[in-house]
Amino acid sequence: MSNINLPDESFRDSISTITKEGKRNYIFPKKPSGKFYDKRKILSYVLLVFLISAPFVKINGNQFLMFNVLERRFNIFGFPFWPQDFHLFVISMIIGVVGLTLFTVAFGRIFCGWFCPQTIFMEMVFRRIEFWIDGDRGAQLRLAKQKWDAEKIRKRLTKWVLFFLISFGIANVFLAYLVGSDELLKMITEGPAKNLHTLVALLIFTAVFYFVFAWFREQVCIIACPYGRMQGVLLDNKSINVAYDHVRGEGENGRKKWRNGEDRTAAGYGDCIDCNQCVVVCPTGIDIRNGTQLECVNCTACIDECDTIMEKVGLPKGLIRYASEDEITNKEKFKLTTRMKGYIVVLSLLIVALISMLFLRGEVEATILRLPGQTFQHKGENISNVYTFKVVNKTVKELDSIHFKLVEPKGQLIPVGNEYVKVKEQGLGQGTFFVEIHPAFLTGDKTKIQIEVYDGKELIETISTNFLGPRSFN
Repeated sequence: MSNINLPDESFRDSISTITKEGKRNYIFPKKPSGKFYDKRKILSYVLLVFLISAPFVKINGNQFLMFNVLERRFNIFGFPFWPQDFHLFVISMIIGVVGLTLFTVAFGRIFCGWFCPQTIFMEMVFRRIEFWIDGDRGAQLRLAKQKWDAEKIRKRLTKWVLFFLISFGIANVFLAYLVGSDELLKMITEGPAKNLHTLVALLIFTAVFYFVFAWFREQVCIIACPYGRMQGVLLDNKSINVAYDHVRGEGENGRKKWRNGEDRTAAGYGDCIDCNQCVVVCPTGIDIRNGTQLECVNCTACIDECDTIMEKVGLPKGLIRYASEDEITNKEKFKLTTRMKGYIVVLSLLIVALISMLFLRGEVEATILRLPGQTFQHKGENISNVYTFKVVNKTVKELDSIHFKLVEPKGQLIPVGNEYVKVKEQGLGQGTFFVEIHPAFLTGDKTKIQIEVYDGKELIETISTNFLGPRSFN
């Protein structure tokens, strides 16, 4: 029986943030630099401005982004979604999931490295503050082993205080997404004494963000984030990832340290000079040369570092690059697969459906229901039913002339209280009215009636509902 040298997969038995003893292994990555990192910085600053300003920007009076779970009110890109629009919100979320799935199948976990808020805040805010205070990788390692002298206490306290203040700021922005920016500004103006419960919740969120960015850090991407698990199912040999070109890097005899004047090609060695810089610069502490891994967030730090080394030793760049497994092994160019085309079709249909529903959705929505548990009543010669109504005003202007008319069959609609109903901007109006119809106009024990809803002279909606009468009038 011949011996087969299988690749060493033992690195997959554990994660880089846990030591062999099962303790937390802190990652001290080298400060990245290069063309991809510069592009990521620009994109990250744009996204940071967007994330911080989105709850405070308004379109037609509607907050640009809001996710008020408690009141079940959501704003997405200025479009308000009420509980009555929950199906639209669900479709929007499905579009997001399908779009992210398509993006992952085609381009791997690039979302994590370039667009994810966790990565942006961790790498472009908190990590940069850490580099500024503690220094680069070597200085951070020395500081971690250093005794608690005045220098270490000063640096640690400075970093922790800044981390806490930024976490508090993020918690406030997060609260603006949840309750609305107007409500947040109102709370700030009133002071913490009048909003003690909100302050406690704010401090809890601050503690969570501080814990994530000061201690848990990259473990969010490795352990907590479900997307990291999902990508393992979605990726295939045609997906583009941050990948090590093992064909070029290993050669016939594997990798070897660089020696000036050595003919590496003749000796059968690959272009990887085993400098280990791609490992020390990785924010999750992995060795990209081991292949696609759960911990890789496609941040491109290893690409920049490897290109820098290749340039120094006079070898071609791109040993680590964006590439698919098929491109590396078979030189195949990227093309749309059947699976990708299927996702594109599904995504397109969902987007068309959502746009159609948004255009067909009314800005004022009325619901009329018979009062539960009530049967009909005799009012003189007429039969009477009692109804409740709800009017949702999704606009940013007050409606002060909402009223109802019975269209079919002939009869009377008698409101309880004022004839005209006022509904505040982005508010809910509700009330009760009676409908009285002569038995001659009834078609049975259940008769369909039509009621028109008006705002002043403008017809908003026509609603059909049931009217109960005696069975003898069939």
